[in-house]
Amino acid sequence: MIKHEFLNIRDKTLKLPAFLPDATSGYVRAVDSQDLESVNIQALVMNTFHLMQKPGSSTIQAFNGLHRFANWSGVIVTDSGGFQAYSLIHQSDQFGTLSDRGIIFRPEGKNRKFTLSPEKSVQLQVSYDSDVVICLDDCTHVDASREEQELSVARTLDWAARCKKEYLHQMDQRQVDNDKRPLIFGVIQGGGYPDLRKKCAEGLLEIGFDGFGYGGWPLDSKGNLLEDMVSLTRNLVPEEFPMHALGIGHPLNLKRTYELGYEIFDCALPTRDARHGRLMRYTVPPGTALSGNNWLEYVYMQDKKHIKDSRPISEYCDCPVCSHYSLGYLHHLFKTGDWLYQRLATLHNLRFMTQLTERLRNND
Repeated sequence: MIKHEFLNIRDKTLKLPAFLPDATSGYVRAVDSQDLESVNIQALVMNTFHLMQKPGSSTIQAFNGLHRFANWSGVIVTDSGGFQAYSLIHQSDQFGTLSDRGIIFRPEGKNRKFTLSPEKSVQLQVSYDSDVVICLDDCTHVDASREEQELSVARTLDWAARCKKEYLHQMDQRQVDNDKRPLIFGVIQGGGYPDLRKKCAEGLLEIGFDGFGYGGWPLDSKGNLLEDMVSLTRNLVPEEFPMHALGIGHPLNLKRTYELGYEIFDCALPTRDARHGRLMRYTVPPGTALSGNNWLEYVYMQDKKHIKDSRPISEYCDCPVCSHYSLGYLHHLFKTGDWLYQRLATLHNLRFMTQLTERLRNND
């Protein structure tokens, strides 16, 4: 499997592999853009489903897009919002409906209805000045019936064709030069059925996209990576196309998925874990192969053993936190509930993730 060193997007270069923290509503909780740059974050994933509600599309457009609004000069990938709408509607049909035309949803506690069609999703993402536009897809659970998966694939292919048509219309209408256009990715659905994954991948390749994403929940009911299906989906796509492992970001899963040929990853887990007191660290120094699963261990900030510990979180980490603060101080911040803890912990876990992609890039 070819390992690409970088991906050119407009005037930006994304070094691969790359981990993208979830900046769902235009920000990564507890940190700002300068913080993100300090721990080598190159790109962010933002979400159309949430952004169209808050702050609202007219606000983002008033700033000429998300880069200026969030003061972020790196790459911005905008998720279509399909997974979030699916999750909301599957809680209860009172929150909305999903049909061949698109998605109509009403968030809990709100009277207003929102419409998210393939065309609307692309229009919004382009107006947000996204660097990578992701097609609206019909997301399913891996355990859904074959009938549901067949409908999902048919709908995903129909929506992808409509997204691509609208994307080309937007590029033509806005007179965007080819080297200035955002990339557009299709999402491969099919659940746990190899033939449906193949059908979806072949249909998307025929439509034509710049890259592809693994669609659907990538874990089984026990939280284990669906390695066979993740691998199959990668092998259905020619090597020259980049693949985004949507929602995959546990360090062990990221490493394995990279070995299977994926190069772009995003997940809320590292930042969520940080805020709740679970920090990551390496058991082996840089330059040492990350073999097996024992290279990763967790530090739990509520443990009393950290009260008087003057050491950093990790001796192998070069983040601003490990360079300046002790475990004892972080334990104190965590126990007192100070917001500074969330910022420092988030910075550390994000640097762990960018160190991981750097080590994979360097074949450590």
